Amino acid sequence: MAFSRTTRVNLLIGNGHFLSHFYVLCLPPMFIAWQRAFDVSFAELGMTIMLMSGTTAILQTPVGFLVDRHGARGFLVGGTLLMSLSLAAMGLATQFWQILALATLSGVGNSVIHPCDYAILSGSVDKDRMGRSFALHTFSGNLGFSAGPPVAALLMAWIGWRGALLTIGLLGVPVVVSILLQSRVLKDQVREVVHGAVTMSGRDLLTSRTMILFFLFFMLGAMAAGGVQSWLVTVLHDFKGIKLEVAATALTAYMLGSTTGVLVGGWFADRFNQHVLPFITGLTILSAVLIVAVDWLNLPIVVIIGLTFLSGLALGASRTPRDVMVKDAAPPGQIGKVFGFVSAGLPLGSAVTPVPFGMLIDHGHPELVLVLVAAILLLSLLCAGSARVSAKAEDAIALPAE
Repeated sequence: MAFSRTTRVNLLIGNGHFLSHFYVLCLPPMFIAWQRAFDVSFAELGMTIMLMSGTTAILQTPVGFLVDRHGARGFLVGGTLLMSLSLAAMGLATQFWQILALATLSGVGNSVIHPCDYAILSGSVDKDRMGRSFALHTFSGNLGFSAGPPVAALLMAWIGWRGALLTIGLLGVPVVVSILLQSRVLKDQVREVVHGAVTMSGRDLLTSRTMILFFLFFMLGAMAAGGVQSWLVTVLHDFKGIKLEVAATALTAYMLGSTTGVLVGGWFADRFNQHVLPFITGLTILSAVLIVAVDWLNLPIVVIIGLTFLSGLALGASRTPRDVMVKDAAPPGQIGKVFGFVSAGLPLGSAVTPVPFGMLIDHGHPELVLVLVAAILLLSLLCAGSARVSAKAEDAIALPAE
């Protein structure tokens, strides 16, 4: 069966995005084995994730500049290969500092994924299918997060942690080979500039009001999602007295809803591109209201699970229109740096909230966690609306001179 060109593009880009998320959450199941093998503390173990994610976040923007200047395909191939082989090499480590160094290298490789993926999708996919392609891209990353822990744990039980890492890391090699063999279907973003338009340097673009607001929008959304993912189980168990396994089911429902919602949002973005901001606004408010209802109301367990699913579904459905809104605001030929910059807000936001929310729980206020999650979601809408208005104003300035 022959796949269409768009389907092949989505598969190639989606496989790399799956791996980039999959690799991050393959590491936590290794922690107990590493503690025994290398006699290190949990704080030292946590540095592996910190170095991998932090390196990715820091390098995404400079990589975006390189992608815009030299094209995305070479960076995508090299980055995916470096990310994969670094993880495989962890299976050969004899000292823990080697694990840390390899985690950093894997983060370097991972940093190419968002700038390259969005630049290639923008150049390779027809405009009327862009929302669905962006949705499949996000969907594949969510699947990677979901698959990482169980796959790593099963492989560890079967062939040990060294064999598991070698196997998982080498999974990236056929992905790289497939990208090389099919590279002719991957086209870079269009770089044409309207004659007579006012142009901005890359630095001015990323420090513009529009891009700062989009960065904050991404970061605040990630802060809210990180609060739910890190503490929903604890809040439901400690504050509402729900059994631990039921509370974990509620979190699973939230994550399933979020993953499913991404596809809904992609369909909407293609059908109703001019109405993405009201769509994002309505769904974000709905997600916030539902998560507060779970917190405040005395509801049956089945209703709580249903509401967490719907809250995740609403927030997930708002994410692809968000990405399309950023893509539309990016000048021709500058999508790599724009997505490299604004998507750096995602790991930053995820890292911000777990500690202060944990302190709230430590001080006896678990009931405030989900309220603050809702407040952060509503605050993010101010950034989204302001960014949209600012982008339209800058488009007007950039119109060709008469």
